Amino acid sequence: MRIAMWSGPRNLSTAMMYAFGARSDCAVVDEPFYAAYLAQTGLLHPMRDEILESQSQDPIEVEKALLGPIPGAKPHFYQKHMTQHMIAGVPREWMRDVTNVFLIRHPARVIASFAAKYADISLEDIGFQQQWALIEQLRDWGSDVTVVDSHDIRQDPAMRLEQLCEAISLPFSPKMLGWPKGGHRDDGVWAAHWYGAVWNSTGFAGPEAELPEVPDALKPVLQAAMGYYEDMQAIKL
Repeated sequence: MRIAMWSGPRNLSTAMMYAFGARSDCAVVDEPFYAAYLAQTGLLHPMRDEILESQSQDPIEVEKALLGPIPGAKPHFYQKHMTQHMIAGVPREWMRDVTNVFLIRHPARVIASFAAKYADISLEDIGFQQQWALIEQLRDWGSDVTVVDSHDIRQDPAMRLEQLCEAISLPFSPKMLGWPKGGHRDDGVWAAHWYGAVWNSTGFAGPEAELPEVPDALKPVLQAAMGYYEDMQAIKL
């Protein structure tokens, strides 16, 4: 099974990759279209040069790798994807051949977390609009779509991961509930900038606190994202 997990940034996506990576039967890949995205957009993300050097900048090559032999000859392949990477010029047809899961989080939490690492935030940066567009594309194709909320996973990781595995016809493994401290060997090169908290973890953090206050300057972004989030919440597990 090839599992494409789609999320925006600051969305429990790395912890989810570590959970699947803790399974002995599952290979993982970390944001394989990141270099192609930066090359095509020219965006000045942290560690841009290192990212461009670390991955193929050709989205067609990336597509072939995602559908090619699974690393380590393992039966399952977990692919961590950022929805904002799927710009014009990045192929989507390959999505028909994988199991697509969408990981969502309340926009206020995403914005507060992202703002701590990246100063200038737009709706395009946080992925909600792109998540919904991909869901609509898959529905048009008649493909299955599964949506999970990171808030629910942190409330009860065992129950929610078992529920997710059942939804995608993957046997649940208790190994998904923990991982070694210090990161994963397949982390992207950008992990040094973004993954500090999860590097220091050995499992999912506990339930989330109250929603953070979003600065006035970013409230228009919050308002624009909320409609997409609410639409996805309506179809979540």
